[in-house]
Amino acid sequence: MKAKVYISYKEGILDPQGKTVGGALDSMGIQGIEDLRIGKYVEIDFGNISKQKAEEITDESCRKLLANPNTETYHFELED
Repeated sequence: MKAKVYISYKEGILDPQGKTVGGALDSMGIQGIEDLRIGKYVEIDFGNISKQKAEEITDESCRKLLANPNTETYHFELED
């Protein structure tokens, strides 16, 4: 069982890294990008546990450490 976790800033939270990369792309002549936001991607490999247990562990990990609840949001996918 594996979890794929996607973490990004909440709406309205400034993303300075995304702003910098967006500006750099624009200065390189790559235009048409209205907004660019950068997040985090985490893979967790659980080995052979139930889907329910993997979901519980992933959610707890995100709430307690991986994502900052004040500034970030997260979602995840589980796959065998």
